[in-house]
Amino acid sequence: MNKKICVAGNMLVDILYPVTGLPGPGELTSIEEGISRATGGAVCNVIGDLALMDPSLPLMALGRVGTDPEGDYILENLGSYANVDLSMVRREGKTSFTAVMADTVSKERTFFHYRGANAKFCEEDIDWNKIDAGFLHAGYILLLDTLDSEDAVYGTKMARFLCHAQERGIKTSLDVVSEAGDRFKRLVPPSLKYADYCIINELEAGQVTGIPLRDGAENLIRSNIPGVLEEIKKLGVSQWAVIHCPEGGFGFDNTMRLVEAPAVNLPPGYIKGKVGAGDAFCAGTIYVASQGGSLAEGLELGNAAAAASLSMPGATEGMLPVGELRKLKERFRH
Repeated sequence: MNKKICVAGNMLVDILYPVTGLPGPGELTSIEEGISRATGGAVCNVIGDLALMDPSLPLMALGRVGTDPEGDYILENLGSYANVDLSMVRREGKTSFTAVMADTVSKERTFFHYRGANAKFCEEDIDWNKIDAGFLHAGYILLLDTLDSEDAVYGTKMARFLCHAQERGIKTSLDVVSEAGDRFKRLVPPSLKYADYCIINELEAGQVTGIPLRDGAENLIRSNIPGVLEEIKKLGVSQWAVIHCPEGGFGFDNTMRLVEAPAVNLPPGYIKGKVGAGDAFCAGTIYVASQGGSLAEGLELGNAAAAASLSMPGATEGMLPVGELRKLKERFRH
């Protein structure tokens, strides 16, 4: 099995602003000291996590950055990993960025995003003949304007992209972005037909299927999880349909068997930031899938990777090698 992993999609700079509470309309909040900058988006976060988990794992980035200092910053950051191939990253326009308002009290965050170069990323940017990989993870649907656009044959250009990857024997995985609105049911299902793996959070899964996974008090509706996973599988996911949330990971494997793994039991004060936890979970799950492991192993490593990410304010700075992640999980086991 070819273990090389490609990660395609959003590449951006996150500018983190620590704030003392998120204001309502017409209200003011203070930005504290500690404004920082970090790479973000599915490509930067997931490929950075994978590079730190296993420095021997060959990785390739597919995406666009601008011809500006922010683009330089992203390429310099990813270029620090010896196992990341950046030859397929195109440079044009202005780099995408997100202003992240990070509440220092609740640890929640709100995002204000400039689409920039990511909006034009398309299949024509890559040369399939130069991609020798066994696995491709794409993110985020709903935040890649060209790939989200309509395709007369496949439904969306992202679906076409994933189909072409599968035709070349590459296993495909996808993630979406959390968004308010009604675009989920229009833009996500076409790609699920060509996804071997789908790894999304509980809110996104609810929007894709129309089945809620949180009640009015924000409690997880566990009884709805099997139905949501079944619907995602019915939409075409061939291997693992996975939902991650603060309570843990849940999934259906290729036999439609429900697998659950509770989140790592973290002590009070452990969480320093949540900005990269979802991508870290994706990276852990993808790593196991690419190595031929089981869904149960994937969920366990995904939870451990998310826990490592939560230990630091940035998206990838808390990530650990795979062996250390497994020790982390045992150290905080329920």
